Order: sequence, then C-alpha cells, then structure tokens
Amino acid sequence: MPVKMPVRCSGVQTFTLLDFPGSIACIAFLPGCNFRCGYCHNPEFVLPERLKETEQSWIDEKSFLAFLDQRRGKLDGVVISGGEPTLHAGLSDFIREIRARGFKVKLDSNGSRPEVIGPLLEEGLLEYVAMDVKTSLERYSELVGPCVRAEAIRESIALIREKAPDYEFRTTLVRECHDTETMKKIAELVNGSKRYRLQTYRPSVTLDPAFNQYRPFTSQEMRNLGEIVKPYVQKVFIDEVLLNT
Repeated sequence: MPVKMPVRCSGVQTFTLLDFPGSIACIAFLPGCNFRCGYCHNPEFVLPERLKETEQSWIDEKSFLAFLDQRRGKLDGVVISGGEPTLHAGLSDFIREIRARGFKVKLDSNGSRPEVIGPLLEEGLLEYVAMDVKTSLERYSELVGPCVRAEAIRESIALIREKAPDYEFRTTLVRECHDTETMKKIAELVNGSKRYRLQTYRPSVTLDPAFNQYRPFTSQEMRNLGEIVKPYVQKVFIDEVLLNT
C-alpha cells in the first residue's frame, strides 16, 4: 500500500463567508509555491526563507482535522489555498479526510499542475475550483517566473471547465502588467467559462517590494476591462460585484 503523506498547514483562517461561494468555510493554507508573482500578498507562504521562519508554528494534519471535528454543523466547507496546494504529495488524502467528515472542498490553484487537478476532479473530490489566470500565455513567465508551462495552464483551464462541479477563473489586474490586448487574450483563453472574476490590485505587502509602487486600476477602468471579457463568459465579476446585470 502507498504510504500516506500527511500535510501541514502554514496557516488557518477559521471562518470566511467570501472565499467559498454559497458556503460558510474555513481556509487551510498549504506552504510553498512554484510561482514568484511579484504582487503576491502571501509571501510568508511562498518564499523558502520566510517559510523557514514560521515552520515551528505550522499546524499538522491531525490537529487541523481535530479542529474540523469541532466545527461540524458550523462550517459547510474547507478552502484549500496556498502557496500552491497541488505541490503537496498528500493533498488527495488530505481532501479525502476532510470530505469523510462531511465538509465540501474548494481548491485554489495556479493551474500549473493539471496532472494533479485532473485526478482530483475525476474522483469527485472537489465541489469548487478557483484558478488564477495570471495573464496571457505569452506573458506568463515575465509575471510568475520561469517555472511555468503554457500548455499546463491551458490544460488546467480545460479540465476545470469540463469537469469541475463549480468553478471560477480570476485575474488580479495591475496597471503596469495588464493592458487591453492582454485582456483580450485572457478572454480567449477562458472562452466559454461559467464565471470569471477580475480582482482589484491592492499594493501593501508584496513578494517583490517593487510592486508596492505599482498601481491599481480605477473602478471605471476595471469595468471597462470587464466589458472586454463579458462576451466570452457567462458571468463576469469585478471583485464581488456581478458585471452582467
């Protein structure tokens, strides 16, 4: 029999009404990421040197599951986020343990590992998937670093669109990184999707300090960019607000 690989959570948010649509949930953050997005607002879950600083405070799988046992009837679901959760060998077993306790599971992913996402969907382990589509495929490496395969991003989008019970794609828009042409190419990439969310960039704590000087779009500019995507997908959101009204 294969050896079970327990995961460890680098952080837990015990309650959220926003991160799992239609569900009261908690968030389990899993450490480590293969991308280096300059605007990332969770560098403590990404950078190896920052992870090493906090490792002593991580929560082991047994303790997290015990927490869930105490939340039965109070929470509907668990969001598994990161970092990038699909890097963890024990992810599928972790999800099975969560579901065995009666909780739904939402996965947040950067879509870089369709070889992990596919089997999770095939087994029916996920109720919801949120995948970040960082930019157009041509510009991916300049935003996330060299550890990206364009074909993997495309494959993950197709898998999620075809097999996830519910899902969304989402992009954090940065004035210096996303222009009209880029948005057109993203729209083509997610064409036919159920739900696409444009997220306003909020410079504060960022993985690359230079991004603190980068600027968000105005509300009207966000709406204008949303209009570019609108013909391609069923629903477009600007942060939490539905644009298709």
